[in-house]
Amino acid sequence: MNTARREQRAGRDLDQENLNTVIRQHSEWLASQLHAQRENLFPPDAHKAMRKFTSGEAAALLDVNDSYLRKLHLDGKGPSPELTAGNRRMYSVQDIQELRELLEKTARSVGDYLPGRQLGDKLQIIGVMNFKGGSGKTTTSAHLAQRLALKGYRVLAIDLDPQASMTALHGVQPEYDLQDGGTLYDAIRYEKPAPIRDVIRKTYLPNLDLIPGNLELMEFEHETPRALAQGNAGLFFFRVKEALAQVDADYDVVVIDCPPQLGFLTMSALSAATGVLVTIHPEMLDVMSMSQFLRMTADLMDVIAESGADMSHDWMRYLLTRYEPTDAPQNRIVAFLRTMYGDKVLNAPMLKSTAISDAGLTKQTLYEVDRSAFTRSTYDRAIESLNAVNDEIAQLIQQTWGRK
Repeated sequence: MNTARREQRAGRDLDQENLNTVIRQHSEWLASQLHAQRENLFPPDAHKAMRKFTSGEAAALLDVNDSYLRKLHLDGKGPSPELTAGNRRMYSVQDIQELRELLEKTARSVGDYLPGRQLGDKLQIIGVMNFKGGSGKTTTSAHLAQRLALKGYRVLAIDLDPQASMTALHGVQPEYDLQDGGTLYDAIRYEKPAPIRDVIRKTYLPNLDLIPGNLELMEFEHETPRALAQGNAGLFFFRVKEALAQVDADYDVVVIDCPPQLGFLTMSALSAATGVLVTIHPEMLDVMSMSQFLRMTADLMDVIAESGADMSHDWMRYLLTRYEPTDAPQNRIVAFLRTMYGDKVLNAPMLKSTAISDAGLTKQTLYEVDRSAFTRSTYDRAIESLNAVNDEIAQLIQQTWGRK
């Protein structure tokens, strides 16, 4: 009997060992294939570049008429756009930024074309959070950061999620490009933290910088309890805020893609945030999950506040994501949420769209993909939804700065 038990136990140990080997091997295979895919998609040096915009798209981003852009071009003012075979004008993101700076010089009001901070305006730090998968948290973060940058804000996007999906969307592969560090962990660790500027990367958008993420961020979750036990942690939840203070003057907005759990990283992001965006997929199981999420968040914030932190925020909003207007059960939940939370729910929902998921197949946001890659109605519906959401958040930022 004892022999049989030992053999059974040995078999279980062998299965456990083999499972570890298989999982690690599969991880390495997948990372290798993703790296090969990136090399194939973005040759020769695997760096992404932003597409060019039609004159109509450029005019919409600048809030001017296309005819006015044409006149500027004919008068030799501003950058010279690329002319296609059909004599269409195509503008790069650098061209659009140059036009912003040109138009701002003769604008009726300060900030008409460069809408960022003015004297006395504080840095806006937006934490995008939810701990249930599939809520659209990373999709929201990435598109918000890019839209704000395209509209003239100086933006820093921080991937605080160890799964690093927002990092991958911006052309950085965590397993290959961050083997020697390079995440926010370097700037918030307890032993010899690095200056935050050391981990900031330029992106292919002139106004958008990125602090990427990877599994190394989990070190902060492991080290903080040890530092607390040894009395070396101090006010650990201020570490993100203190790191961002080093680059306060360099940006108008910081967008943080928070981890999908309420750990020390999320607590630190909440302490730094001036605005909080909670993504909600309007399905009953997701709403039930959010109930627990909100309760735990409130409990954590109470603990932080008792330790001396000011947990007041300029705003908190709920964003409906992956919303299908023809889905009757979803509509009932949306009505329920709007009745309960009122204007705390953003007016604009993010619609569920195959265009967004299709763009993700090539590790791109919808802003990076040309309209011709999709059915026109599908693309227009998705991009209008994204713009409505992101522009409503931009209005919140402007209101926080005391502007209309």
